[in-house]
Amino acid sequence: MGRPSLDDRGQAGPEARPPAGGEGWGEGGKNIIMFSFQLKKATDSDGPRWGKITTAHGAVETPVFLPVGTYGTVKTLTPEELRALGAGLILSNIYHLFLRPGVETIAQLGGLHRFMHWDGAILTDSGGFQVFSLASFRQVSDEGVIFRSHLDGSRHFLDPEKVVALQEALGVDIMICLDECPGYPAPEVEVRRAAARTLAWAKRSRASRTRPEAALFPVVQGGMYPELRREQAQALRQLNFDGYALGGLSVGEEKELTWEMVAATIPELPVDRPRYLMGLGTPEDLVEAVARGVDMFDCVLPTRNARNGMAFTNRGRVLIKNAAYALDPGPLDEACGCYTCRHYSRGYLRHLYLSREILAFRLLTFHNLYYYFNLMVKMRQAISEGRFADFRREFYQPRRNGGNSSD
Repeated sequence: MGRPSLDDRGQAGPEARPPAGGEGWGEGGKNIIMFSFQLKKATDSDGPRWGKITTAHGAVETPVFLPVGTYGTVKTLTPEELRALGAGLILSNIYHLFLRPGVETIAQLGGLHRFMHWDGAILTDSGGFQVFSLASFRQVSDEGVIFRSHLDGSRHFLDPEKVVALQEALGVDIMICLDECPGYPAPEVEVRRAAARTLAWAKRSRASRTRPEAALFPVVQGGMYPELRREQAQALRQLNFDGYALGGLSVGEEKELTWEMVAATIPELPVDRPRYLMGLGTPEDLVEAVARGVDMFDCVLPTRNARNGMAFTNRGRVLIKNAAYALDPGPLDEACGCYTCRHYSRGYLRHLYLSREILAFRLLTFHNLYYYFNLMVKMRQAISEGRFADFRREFYQPRRNGGNSSD
């Protein structure tokens, strides 16, 4: 197979690209695996789906949960432990890695996979949410964003092209386009301006990419205006991206409004591309979003809440610091088979947590991520067997019968 023809920007044109999921061209003509998505089973365009994402660093089945490794590490766990728990795809954040230790440093040390000793797939968030949350430290224009570091106040500039270039330099498998995330509530005129800018930035991001084997996802914005969400999804669909992210949700709105926006967006996205709901992630959120046709999720809750003493269980949430657990010899979750539940009691975990022992954070993180990964396995199995409605009903039953009583 020869080298691809190049367009006037030095990029491989669509007609020169090998089929998705096939072999591509690396440096020196070396074959590489292209990103692809295979839909294995779906009820309809906006119902639960079972699929498979293939990347140069392995394949993962969907629906899939991505543990958050903002700084190139999922806090308290090693990559080997993540693998043993069932992780195949993790998230890091370009904003934080750009500021510390710097993308050039990571690239010189072999790229993000080698830098963090992770042989699975990596998705990097563009940092748009982090930048736009620094309202008093940034200036936004159609060209890009000028902002000051939250670490030392140093001044930086990011535009769509640079964000793609930074992610390509890290060697990641899935890249997210720079977007503007409006706050909530926000006037419609402001939300429309941010959505238009996000769409323009997505076009610029697509034009600037140089690594066709790495997937590029734009972000559908539109605030809490369903018609605008539909318009943005339709416009982005015409650009033929590898997958699509839903952003600007879980920013303080009522849950019913979140699902209204998801319902407005999902039917407008391509059936044969993965849909990624960014930053939303209680167990109940995952079940409800999968029911509405979402394939990918990330959230800090299982790891952050573990460090704050909260465990997710089949019967609801457990706050391990509560005095009721001081003499409790039972596991966090009688129905759980994780390392923590097989070996340690609630009483011991409470002692570790109140003593601020690092082992408490590790054991609770083990449990929470195991619970999340196992939840995704159960949902994939239910979808493949055509019984997701039954699974959804069974998921809520123990919670109604006494779950969350430990909160």
